[in-house]
Formats: sequence, structure tokens, C-alpha cells
Amino acid sequence: MFKLTSLNLNGIRSATSKGLQAWLGQIEPDCICVQEIKAQTPDLADRFEHLAGLRGYFHLADKKGYSGVGVYSRLEPSDVVAGFDSAEFDAEGRYLELRFDTPAVKRSIISCYFPSGSSGEERQLAKYRFLDLMYPHLQQLKSQREFIVCSDVNIAHQAIDLKNWRSNQKNSGFLPEERAWMTKLLGDGGMVDVYRQLHPNTTDEAYTWWSNRGQAYAKNVGWRLDYHLATPAWAAKAQSVAIYKGEKFSDHAPVSVEYAL
Repeated sequence: MFKLTSLNLNGIRSATSKGLQAWLGQIEPDCICVQEIKAQTPDLADRFEHLAGLRGYFHLADKKGYSGVGVYSRLEPSDVVAGFDSAEFDAEGRYLELRFDTPAVKRSIISCYFPSGSSGEERQLAKYRFLDLMYPHLQQLKSQREFIVCSDVNIAHQAIDLKNWRSNQKNSGFLPEERAWMTKLLGDGGMVDVYRQLHPNTTDEAYTWWSNRGQAYAKNVGWRLDYHLATPAWAAKAQSVAIYKGEKFSDHAPVSVEYAL
């Protein structure tokens, strides 16, 4: 069994100060995808080159204290690909792909952090540009290898993916254009939302992010923004999924899936 955990850290220093390392030591994942590291190479080399005994690989933003993704792996990859050939978004540290290729099969694990558009129109337009680039990139990759994207997508796909869907239809993260992109990816695009494959109708238990306003976490007024998006052959190996809410390492919850690999 292969256990894969994904978490938006909202800062690696902050998340580890809240007990993340101890929890990871308990659940013993084989691989951890992290987003929003908010650190630079010297910070990671000094303190975070390893997490729960796993070696880290990173794609960091040029801007200090911003974005950044990583993958911590028990297995050594055959190749590491940082970025997806977008000057704009590669500078923001949003995509890291670890390849684990053998003569029999080509597999990749990807940690990806989609932009948020909640700060205003400029960032929402950037989010749309990112979506326009990411879809063909994933389609091309799908023609070459099996892969899974662990990601804070910053999109709640369906009404069951957030508490107050009616009042959020004009807000970033639940806009019709964003939801249509997800529908396309999971339809014609041939990708699989692993959580929904295992739990097609779950609502309140599915949330992975809560606003810091208005006691949203205490009241479970949440959104499902964090995904395992897999090619069909990989998704078919998913056995179980767990969203951990026993401790709060970040404003996001870790999503762990066990795959029969």
C-alpha cells in the first residue's frame, strides 16, 4: 500500500510549529505533497530538507514569503521537473513533478498550487490564465504517463463541496467559469477526482479549508479546495481517503489517500 498525503501548509514554519512533524510520524506516509511553503532555499536547507524522515524536493517562488510547492518522498525519483514552462507562474513556484519511471511504467507525483483570485480582479484574471495553461499541460502529460496531482486547486467544484454555495456563486473559488474548468478536466479531460470517486455524496465531512473569519472552523463552514486528481489507472488503485481534522496545522486540512501500488 502506498500512502500519499497532501497539505497546503500556509507556511512551513507555521505548520511545523503546530505539531505537523509529530502527526506525520504517526501516520507514516510514503510521500507528502505540500503547497504554499512560503520559504526560500536557505530556510529549507537548514531546517526542512527532510520531513518525517522523507527527503524534500522543492519549487519555490522568486518572491520571499510567497507560494512555493514541494514533494517529500521515501523513494528517490528518476527525475524532478520544476515548473511547467510558464514564465509567469514558474516564477511563483506553483508546480513540481517527481517522476518514478521504470521500464514497465512511467509515473509522476505532482504538487501544484493553483492561484487564488479572492484578492481582486487582477489575481482572478491570473487564475484564469493559469487554468488556460494547466489544462493542455495535463492533457499532454496524460498522453505520456500515469500521474496524480495533489493540489490546492482553489476551486470548489460542486454545491456539495462548500457549506454556503448559494451565497458564494459570485465569489472566487465557486465562479461558473472555474467550476466549468473542473467539469471539463474531470469529463473530456479524463482525470479523476479521487475523493469523489470514493465518497460521491459526502458534504460536511469533505471540507478541507475554512476562512479565519466568523468561527468558520468551529462551525465547519468550509470548502473542499484540496484534491488528489489522478489518471484513471492510478485512481482505480485508491482504497481509502482521510481528511484529518484532529489538529489544525494550517487553514487547510491534510488529505491522505492509500493506493494499492
